[in-house]
Amino acid sequence: MNSPNAVHTPELLRLGNRISVLPIIHGSGQFALTVRRWMLEQSFDCVAVPLPESFREEVEAGVVQLPRPSIVIQRPTPTFEQTPDWQASEWTPDRDELDGAGEDDDDAQLHSYVPIDPCQGVIMAIRAAMGEHIPRAYVDLETDTFLPFSTVMPDPFAVRQVAPDKFAAAVLPSIPRPPDEQTRSRIVHTAWRLSQLEKRHEHVLFVCSVLHWPWVREAYSELFHDDESTRSESAAEIDLPLHDETLAPTRYAIENRTAMFLFGELPFITGLYERARSELEEDENLQIDGVKELLIASRESYRKEFRRRARRVTPLHLAKCLQYVRNLSLIHRRMTPDLITIITAAKQILGDQFALHVAERANEYPHRSGDVKQVDLETVSLGIDQARLPGGGVVPLVSRLPGPPMTWSTLKLQRRPSESEKTQWEYRWNPHTQCSYPPEDDRIENFRTRVFDRAKAIMGNDLARTEKFTTSVKDGIDIRDTLRHWYEKQIYVKVVPPSRGKLDACVMLFDSPADPREYPWRTTWFAEHKDESTLAFFATNYEKEMVGPGIGMGVYGGAMFLFPPVPIRDVWTDRRLDFTTTLEERLIAGACVHAKGRQIAILSALPPGSGLKRLARRHKKQLVHVPLGSFSDEQVQQLRMVHVLNGQEVRSYAEEFIRKV
Repeated sequence: MNSPNAVHTPELLRLGNRISVLPIIHGSGQFALTVRRWMLEQSFDCVAVPLPESFREEVEAGVVQLPRPSIVIQRPTPTFEQTPDWQASEWTPDRDELDGAGEDDDDAQLHSYVPIDPCQGVIMAIRAAMGEHIPRAYVDLETDTFLPFSTVMPDPFAVRQVAPDKFAAAVLPSIPRPPDEQTRSRIVHTAWRLSQLEKRHEHVLFVCSVLHWPWVREAYSELFHDDESTRSESAAEIDLPLHDETLAPTRYAIENRTAMFLFGELPFITGLYERARSELEEDENLQIDGVKELLIASRESYRKEFRRRARRVTPLHLAKCLQYVRNLSLIHRRMTPDLITIITAAKQILGDQFALHVAERANEYPHRSGDVKQVDLETVSLGIDQARLPGGGVVPLVSRLPGPPMTWSTLKLQRRPSESEKTQWEYRWNPHTQCSYPPEDDRIENFRTRVFDRAKAIMGNDLARTEKFTTSVKDGIDIRDTLRHWYEKQIYVKVVPPSRGKLDACVMLFDSPADPREYPWRTTWFAEHKDESTLAFFATNYEKEMVGPGIGMGVYGGAMFLFPPVPIRDVWTDRRLDFTTTLEERLIAGACVHAKGRQIAILSALPPGSGLKRLARRHKKQLVHVPLGSFSDEQVQQLRMVHVLNGQEVRSYAEEFIRKV
């Protein structure tokens, strides 16, 4: 029987008899789980991490405050160069500018940092060791200016199915030797520190980058191994690298909206890992299932913003989006998707606005930085390899736990205007001029034509009859009558005569019964050309929803179309229609007054009630009901949006601001 304190480490990942090496890819949640699993399954009395000793205090203070993220930044040591008096130059007008330009040289130097990220394998090792009261050893060399060593590596998700030793062996042939002297010195120093640790501890776990472990193993075996047969001849003559003089690192809180530049995983996925940790949930599949949760969370926020205007995001849409994500990931030779892949798939399947919500939700981390427990910390704003320090200076950054090189891509999405922009656009609105947006006019007219065609088909169906088959199937076999007269052994066919009457009026009721308080904008628009209808409608107040300079947006509640267009009185001020009590009745009454044909097409979710039918009979009209459900809900929601332009000149740039839901 194995001892409970036994350490079972594959031979490939052992240094001597007391040191176990766990090669990881920094910034990977999957490797962070692997580190935790190793520390739970095996017993170690020391954990060594590839960080300098100067980072211990601040890093462990940040780990204590997890899951709230922070960053530990080490400034470079300032350099002062004195100019001898005999080299003093004569004053010139540009002298002051040149002297002032050098005042921020310290800020321009490369600053190194350690991200206190729950999905960092090294941070996970420190966190688990602190929880189990296991001593921690910081074995890296103190370097003033840090030079990162990273290269393209396989997708870390593979370690979920592959043991760490097999993963390390698979990538070993592609790992290059360190190209710079600093990295080689750090490796030698790390190997020496490990040789010192094994003299004081029985079982040491060393967590390091997969790019470093073969060279640490080589340096340890050739220079510091207890077995003299494995040492090289130059081992006795080697000079150990010396520490640089460095400044003490400083820990900062991070601005919440810049968390993406700190975390190795998406902030949303990182939040799911922390939720699973706190609630003792299964977290082995979070890297994949987290994408599904991200899409569902985006759907909720998307519905909350657009409410009734939001298109239906069904499980089928989400399945298509996930399939798109998978295909793009395979094209890029990845097992797990990156952010640009997820947003691209959301944009192609569900549009810009849903993709915008996906991008926003992906950058959300539930455990905010800079809260009450971190109120004593100053806050920095992060960017791509840079940070804005509390003093206002922007400095370049390099991580001491570098993951694979990251590629930043650009994806164009129609952004959401800010509240200040909306206020400014509303203030500049000219109330004496307005016009429609031509592409929307074309779409709504095409839809009106389809409603007319559907209504004519319904009118023809009322006159349909059946007769026995002789020489032609006419308009198709009538299955019902054929079965009814089966004993006659005859086939009955359907005959649909041409529809009688003329359709020149259509009423569309998208929201019925309509609340007058929700639809205060009521007006009548006349056609600009022969292909447009005379349009009377009620909609939401476009002045409260500014989407661009001189561009407002409303939502149709109902509309009346007269085609071919005819000049009429404004339906909403015509006294002949004052007998009506609801918005729907007024539109239908207006259609009855101005329609020349006997039939009026009415598009609504439910058939017209007896009151509306009496209203139509009063004007000797007949209402032909077209079910609203016979059309795509997504299409109807798009058609309900009406953009109002503050003059025809706005049409030249309106496309840049009008967002498609």
